[in-house]
Amino acid sequence: MANMLMQAAILEKIGSPFRIATVARPSPLAGQVLVRIAASAVNPLDLKIRAGGAAHARQLLPAILGLDMAGTVEAVGPGVTGFCRGDEVYGMTGGVGGIQGSLAEYAAVDERLLAIKPAKLSMREAASLPLAFITAWEGLVDRVGIQPDQTVLIQGGAGGVGHIAIQIVLATGARAYATGSTRDQVLIERLGATWIDRNSEAKDYVSEHTDGRGFDIVYDTVGGAVLDASFNAVCRFGHVVSALGWGTHALAPLSFRAASYSGVFTLLPLLTGDGRTRHGEILREATRLAEAGRLAPKVDPRRFTLATVGEAYAALEGRKTDGKLVVDIA
Repeated sequence: MANMLMQAAILEKIGSPFRIATVARPSPLAGQVLVRIAASAVNPLDLKIRAGGAAHARQLLPAILGLDMAGTVEAVGPGVTGFCRGDEVYGMTGGVGGIQGSLAEYAAVDERLLAIKPAKLSMREAASLPLAFITAWEGLVDRVGIQPDQTVLIQGGAGGVGHIAIQIVLATGARAYATGSTRDQVLIERLGATWIDRNSEAKDYVSEHTDGRGFDIVYDTVGGAVLDASFNAVCRFGHVVSALGWGTHALAPLSFRAASYSGVFTLLPLLTGDGRTRHGEILREATRLAEAGRLAPKVDPRRFTLATVGEAYAALEGRKTDGKLVVDIA
């Protein structure tokens, strides 16, 4: 198997077009699973990595990018007991830290990062989930410990992480509110959340929707000024969590409310090896929710292949999408 070949999209240098090449197919080492990849999602972080603008997401070039994937187990390495040949799986498995990404026909991945694909979801839908779901779950469940009947504001509710976070909030029995543009209103309300115009002042929507109390939890998926607004939207003893905690922020509004702040760095297990088992556990929660009809990712209907992966990146960069962009590999 080590001498067999596969097709892959190679990024030779920062900002360059992808080159489709025939390369050696990997063999699974101890604790690894060889996956025949069916679909690979394109995330905003992938754009930053390609452009060299993600110092926190290290990937030495030339490299195969792609964080998220879904596919079928082709073979297992020594010591693997959780999967067998033929299993349909998905996960956030590479594309950073020197680990081969998912823009290839095959990848040998750490079994701890995988979960069985929900039967109710297609390969494309499953591939769109891992990064977004893990980020949303880590923030709402692992960091905050969301409880039924709490009020939760999702900043950027129509985005990749945001629309998944809304579904997790509702599945836990909490009440979901989400900011977005007027164009996002239909999606946010269809998901079951209360839409809030993203151009509104925090004091205004806090007054309107919480009688001035503030939200129990605010999950910021936007960063910058929106994170600052989140500190003014949380209630006393509440919790703000952000997946984009860049920049300089005044913490006084948070302190005055005796509220807490947590950050989410979803790539940490890939970059360091710590916490990989938790990623697999979280994806099993995603599978459970999807099978129960409580989780449905929004996927852009356009189809891309390895040969046209550059077009997928261009579409995301131009913000001309209607859901998560997915590249068909197999």
